[in-house]
This record gives sequence, structure tokens and C-alpha cells, in this order.
Amino acid sequence: MDNNINDFSGDFPVLDQQVNDERLVYLDNAATAQRPRQVIKALTDFYEQDNANVHRGVHTLAERATKDYEDARQKVQVFINAPAAHDVIFTKGCTDSLNLIAATYGEQNIKPGDEIVISIMEHHSNLIPWQQLAKKKQAVLKYIELTADGELDLADAKHKITDKTKIVAVTHASNVMGTVTPLKELVAIAHQHGAVIVGDGAQAVPHMPVNVQDLDVDFYAFSGHKMMSPMGIGVLYGKADLLRAMPPYQYGGEMINDVHRDQSTWADIPFKFEAGTQNIAGAVGLGAAVDYLSHVGMKNIQRKEQSLVNYVLPQLIAIPDVQVYGPQLPQKHTGVISFNIKGLHPHDVATALDMDGVAVRAGHHCAQPLMEELGVTATARASFYFYNTKEDADQLIKAINETKEFFNIGTI
Repeated sequence: MDNNINDFSGDFPVLDQQVNDERLVYLDNAATAQRPRQVIKALTDFYEQDNANVHRGVHTLAERATKDYEDARQKVQVFINAPAAHDVIFTKGCTDSLNLIAATYGEQNIKPGDEIVISIMEHHSNLIPWQQLAKKKQAVLKYIELTADGELDLADAKHKITDKTKIVAVTHASNVMGTVTPLKELVAIAHQHGAVIVGDGAQAVPHMPVNVQDLDVDFYAFSGHKMMSPMGIGVLYGKADLLRAMPPYQYGGEMINDVHRDQSTWADIPFKFEAGTQNIAGAVGLGAAVDYLSHVGMKNIQRKEQSLVNYVLPQLIAIPDVQVYGPQLPQKHTGVISFNIKGLHPHDVATALDMDGVAVRAGHHCAQPLMEELGVTATARASFYFYNTKEDADQLIKAINETKEFFNIGTI
């Protein structure tokens, strides 16, 4: 077990409690992360000291709120190494970001007979917008398949992406199997065929260093709440020339330049895509989360999560009647591990684990086509973050064994 990174669990008040008379072990981080005191304090400070609307006001609170909001944008820019702050659009979340691209760039550029390529392991947020756009535009939707061990099949990607392909949209890391997509290689393939590529970074940005310029991705979307910010805030990164050529997503205040009786003109990016009053406090909280993650260090976070997976995955695989989905090698996993116990519905597994204080997710994880590919209707999912510990992993394994014993799985 790698102990080079400190135990940061003490910064997270919600973790200091018992559930069902057991120590809480929170392993639902792929759904949402917990917030450290530093982020909670930033929110409280904003509401107690700087609460005002942004950009238009000239009074002191409005100027302070505007500075807080735009400082957060600059922090995100640095965090993902975007070329400029105006390449960072604040949205409601990763889902909103992906829908924005489909409703603007996709609507503007997809024509009958064009191809849109995604992978079979996409979250519904990065599947349904493209599915519906393809139907509307009479385009062809194609799926990149998986290798036998659950990784994206790069050879199949090279076959599926053609000169007819206009958009490639893929997850950077799977929310079900914890596999990391070879996004940089996919970017090169897409660009060779003149296609733009969209990266869904919801499961990547909180867990590993992400450099959008090095990836050369055209669009990149992610959520704040999975990286410890408040809910309701997300980010869309886009290359400036693409963003400037896209029509607005919504209309109203703040996104305009001039409005007359018969016509209107739009503000420059990023404001063109931020109509109305935005989630200002959410952006401030996101900025504080970026500060916290930067202090810990994304490479340190990646190493800590890898050490946890190295520790827990072989133990989980070794338990009789437990099926782990995706790669069996720890080094091919993020902190996301999906599994089932033979003969038990995943909801029953999650309920039983909760009785032992262990919070996991159960269901199809908004990835039903992938569930069909795996031949199951649902899985249980344990997802680790850097504030989890070896003791958390031990409690998970103990709870799974106790669940099997309770239901007489493998004992008859």
C-alpha cells in the first residue's frame, strides 16, 4: 500500500459519522464526491460577504462577485491547461455541456448520411444527445466496441471512423468498468478524417491530470460535483474557433451584444453561452475545489487511487461467486470497480453493504447499452477517491463476505 499521500479524510465532515451503527465508508464517488471544509467555507464566505449578480453591476459587491466568478474560470483554465479563459464555458454540468455541443455544433454541421461515432460504454449523457441528433438529421450512429477485457477497441475505432465521420464522442474514463480510453490516439484518428472529437471527462478530471492542449481534443466536458464542487455547475472546454462559429445554446440576458426590435447580436465567448444568471456560487465552489485538488496534486491523487485499486481488486476477484466486470489487472482500472454476487440482485447487494456502513451504487449506471453488452441488467459499483483508505477497502471486502454468508451464497 502506497502511503506517500497524506490521509485527507479529516477534511471531509460528512465522512465522520456512522451509518447503521457502523463506520461510514463512502464508495459512491463516481456518482458524486464529498466536499472538503475548504469548499464549504468558500461557499459560506461568498453568500455571507460577496453575494451579488455578476458583470453588469458597478457596486462593490457586484464587482467582488464578478471577480470571484471570473477567477474561478481562470482556475479551471489553468487546471486543464486550456489556451485561454474564454475557452471555458460554465454550464449546469457535464450533461448540459454535452447537450450544448449536440444542439449547437451538431445541429449546425451534421447532414443526412454523415456519421457520428461513439463507444458502446458511453454514459447516457454522451449517448442520447448523439442518438437523437442522428435520428433528426438522418445521420448514421456507429459504436466502437470493446476488447475481451473491457477496454475500448482501438482497432475497431480505426475501422469505424471514416471520411464520412463528422463527430467522435467518447468517454475519457468509464463510469462502469474504470477503464481509461486512449483519447489522444482517438483524437489523432478523428482529425485524420476531418472529424471533431468530444471528450467526456466526468470520470477523468477528478482523478488524473488532464491537459486539453496535449490531448488536442476539440471539446471536453466535465462536472463539478464529481470533483468536490457544489452540484449544478459544470464545464465545457472548446477550441475558440469552433466556439465562435457555433450559434448560442440559449437566449436571454448576458449573452447579447446589442438587441433591437428586429435583430440581436451575440456577445463573444464565453458569455455567448452563459445566458441569464449563472450558478455563481457553484463556480466559486468549483474554483475552491480546483484549489484543493491542485494543493493535493493530481498525480498524487492518481497514485493514491491506484494503490487502493492494487490493494482491493485482487481481493475482490479472489472471492468465490463474485464477478468483476472490466479488466482484471489493477493497473488498467481507475478507482471504479463494478461487480455482482452470483444469485443476488445488485440492489440487494447494495442494501446489505449499507447495513455494514458501506455506500456503493447499484443499477445500470446510466449505461444500459453497456449492460446489454455485458449480459446483465445491473451491477454493484464501488468507486474510490483519494480520501478513501485501506481501512475502507478492508470494510468493503468484509461486508461482501458477510453478505454472501447472510444469503448463503456459495455455502450450500
